[in-house]
Amino acid sequence: MAELNSAAKWYVLHTYSGYENKVANSIQTIVELRSLQDLICEVRIPMETVTEIKNGEEVQVERKLFPGYVLINMVVNDDTWILIRGIRGVTGFVGPEGEPTPLTDEEMLNMGITRQEVALPYQQGDNVKIIDGAFKDFIGTVDTVDVAAGKVRVIASMFGRETPVELDLAQVELLEY
Repeated sequence: MAELNSAAKWYVLHTYSGYENKVANSIQTIVELRSLQDLICEVRIPMETVTEIKNGEEVQVERKLFPGYVLINMVVNDDTWILIRGIRGVTGFVGPEGEPTPLTDEEMLNMGITRQEVALPYQQGDNVKIIDGAFKDFIGTVDTVDVAAGKVRVIASMFGRETPVELDLAQVELLEY
């Protein structure tokens, strides 16, 4: 089972507009009924939260990032291809002539579907050395770390004053004593 899951890749299904949720639910139901968890691993409809103003009030609303499309992590073979294509509301896989074309890891990262884990050797309160940029060779203390934005805020001592400096994560290294 683990061997097949490693062969699973992300694909894009084209659906009738407004059928994204129905298609995703149908796929999940079929997977459960036929015990296909080893071939069809995950179904996602990429969503974003936006703020809209309704009746003079700000309201948080979930909106589809790609209307008419559903992402599916699966192993494509003749059986799964026919199964997915036969679901009501699915018009086909995205790819040349309807042939399933897997998304690359880079495309998945750019869409925000998968996240790349970053292991940082430092955290808030650690002493670090700035190794790149205009403040190279200055020493400071980590104030905040924003992994999502790829930034770290360091309080550096410059000319007798503590100055906050925002840097990329790779521009600082942990000071070893």
